[in-house]
Amino acid sequence: RKDYQQLRVIEQMVEDLDMPVRVVAHPTVREPDGLAMSSRNAYLTAQDRLKAPMLQATLAWMRDAIAAGRRDGVGLEREGRSRLADAGFDVEYLSICDPATLDLVAEPAGAVLIAVAARLGGVRLIDNVIATPGGTPA
Repeated sequence: RKDYQQLRVIEQMVEDLDMPVRVVAHPTVREPDGLAMSSRNAYLTAQDRLKAPMLQATLAWMRDAIAAGRRDGVGLEREGRSRLADAGFDVEYLSICDPATLDLVAEPAGAVLIAVAARLGGVRLIDNVIATPGGTPA
């Protein structure tokens, strides 16, 4: 599920083409500090590698805010981008989306996908989490 958008494209293609295939999604594999495992991580400088877990930490903070009842998706995205920028990330996108359609969601009322792509140094990192209003913060 690390590249959730790609997963959804494949799932939709299998459905649309009525392919006799079962797509099995697995949770993102993470380093002990929470950073999603990726071959790109090897290109991070030592200093950037120390900052990199802030990506997942920001997603977790947003997930927990939604679980606690926050519904201002636009404001939450803005605060998340600010946190990442303050940590040295160049944010390409940080979006709260419908997990099935990937349409943007301004006011989370059900389960949502929080997805991010951001550069740290010259390395593009991606990650995502699912958040549920009233859900249990992890």
